[in-house]
Amino acid sequence: MNSDTNTVRDELDFEFLGNRTGQPYTVQTNIYAHGKGDREQRVNLWFDPAAAFHTYSILWNHHHIVFYVDDVPIRVYKNNEAKGIPYPTRQPMGVYSTLWEADDWATRGGLEKIDWSKAPFLAYYRDFDIEGCGVPGPANCAANRANWWEGTAYQALTALEYRRYKWVRMNHMIYDYCTDKSRNPVPPPECVAGY
Repeated sequence: MNSDTNTVRDELDFEFLGNRTGQPYTVQTNIYAHGKGDREQRVNLWFDPAAAFHTYSILWNHHHIVFYVDDVPIRVYKNNEAKGIPYPTRQPMGVYSTLWEADDWATRGGLEKIDWSKAPFLAYYRDFDIEGCGVPGPANCAANRANWWEGTAYQALTALEYRRYKWVRMNHMIYDYCTDKSRNPVPPPECVAGY
């Protein structure tokens, strides 16, 4: 999802970084808020995403952003604007899908290169669904507490979701910008505030 602005961009990313044959597929999530990104987290999937269709979803409300894979939360980014931490609330975002070349860094840090003989590269979508406020639409839509995604049930992870989230973080997370001391000698404020 992207605000389609070049100056102060908001963006929520699901990115498949590729894999080495026989190795797990890596999904990277990234969040841009008020023009600042570099909030990457990487998870090795516990299945082969090319073998069957899977559900990838983002819950984005005034409380948090949750990235899900087959209803398993793999990333949570809490709204800590009250603590001065940027959170994407000020502009609408559209949904975009791209295939782009990033073999200088994406797959195993650039060790695996794209095999261009296998082109063209294709992605398929099934049962694609977007629920949210239309743009242009009523100015108060995003702040309307009557929207299902703002309801009490969506303000925090359920106990089951929290257990699944911890399982992903303990068993499948391979990179978290919050713990990358080479990039962030001092942890970013959102990491200290809790996510």
